[in-house]
Amino acid sequence: MHRHFKAKVVDNNFAAEAFKLITLSPVSEALVPLPGQFYMLESGRSTDPLLKRPFSVFRFNEGSLQFLYRIRGRGTTSIAGFNKGDLINVVGPLGKAYPEPDGRFMAVTGGVGIASLYSLLERNRGNSVLFYGARNAAELLYREEAEKLSAKAFFTTDDGSAGEQGLVTDKLSEFIKNEGKSMPVYACGPHPMLRKVAAIAKQNNLKCYVSLEEHMACGIGACLGCVVKAKSSVGDYGYKRVCKEGPVFDADEVLW
Repeated sequence: MHRHFKAKVVDNNFAAEAFKLITLSPVSEALVPLPGQFYMLESGRSTDPLLKRPFSVFRFNEGSLQFLYRIRGRGTTSIAGFNKGDLINVVGPLGKAYPEPDGRFMAVTGGVGIASLYSLLERNRGNSVLFYGARNAAELLYREEAEKLSAKAFFTTDDGSAGEQGLVTDKLSEFIKNEGKSMPVYACGPHPMLRKVAAIAKQNNLKCYVSLEEHMACGIGACLGCVVKAKSSVGDYGYKRVCKEGPVFDADEVLW
């Protein structure tokens, strides 16, 4: 089995406005991913754009891989144009996965960050308390499915169109104060949200794992294009590669 393989597009459908879910079927035997790992997907039928794009694995089984993504630049716009039956080049699974939870855990996500956490919820069905925030109801992607996988689920939106109006981190703080004092935190979403989640976990002496997103060129640690500032045993700080040492980090490692 190889990390470099071709896959056939099974479908590539809209999940919401500006969001799509692409389903791929490897044409040869491929490695099975773990929740939190990612793949590099060919971003077009020509050399423009040249570089592959990184995608967290949303859902997987023996015969297919699914990736949930926002259409926002040249690469994802090109991928959004793939049709059923197209063959594309794929590399993966790559990166460090989420540590396997030992019992109940809190999962915190914002917007398309659910793409990274969904398979963890599925793998640990009924053991998660989900905190899911988005700008509006339409961007709470796969809300009903994620809620069914969780023991409890809380939803927030900026405009109040679904769940409670406000920040998902406020809901997290409230829950920890009342019920979640011993549960680890797993999070993926916008950087400001992750920074706040890490701070809340630290204040409450909770273990916290975050999945970071950075622009990537190679996905294998060679180009150093995706580094983040992190604690170091030598000197005040160092840099770690999101594609190699991550994308999942212990939140205490990251210099926010």
